[in-house]
Amino acid sequence: MACGTRRAMQTPLLVRPPTDEERRALVAGLRSVDTSVLRRCQALLASARGERTSAIAWTVGFSEQAVRNAIHAFTAGGSAALVPGSSRPRAVRVACDADGGARLRDLLHRSPREFGYPTGAWTLALLAEVAHAESLAADRVTGETVSATLARLGVCWRRAEG
Repeated sequence: MACGTRRAMQTPLLVRPPTDEERRALVAGLRSVDTSVLRRCQALLASARGERTSAIAWTVGFSEQAVRNAIHAFTAGGSAALVPGSSRPRAVRVACDADGGARLRDLLHRSPREFGYPTGAWTLALLAEVAHAESLAADRVTGETVSATLARLGVCWRRAEG
């Protein structure tokens, strides 16, 4: 910042004034056994009182971004925003293409010992490692990604272990 220039203060982000019904839902949420609902209600009520995002975050144990997310969600969806959404990713990463998937399925019928490992049973992590080493997957992938790929191919992992 150059000498003599002033930086304008940003207007604090505050939740819109809740309706009577929404306020009742927020107050009821303070008695929730679900701590994420409880903390969201605390954050939104504090914002309705005019408290700043940084103070709310420190008080309820959220990050400032989590407080901002709660405020935006409440503004867009009302009391439906009190219940947190799914943490499941919106997109699942594909470990390999169709040809690589078929080759991955074929790996299950071979022993890990053929690839220099001291075990005769596949684990998802080991399968992911071999898939990368055999160039079935372009990048290193996790066992969960391999599991999702196998599920997409119709392979039941429990059956593949036995």
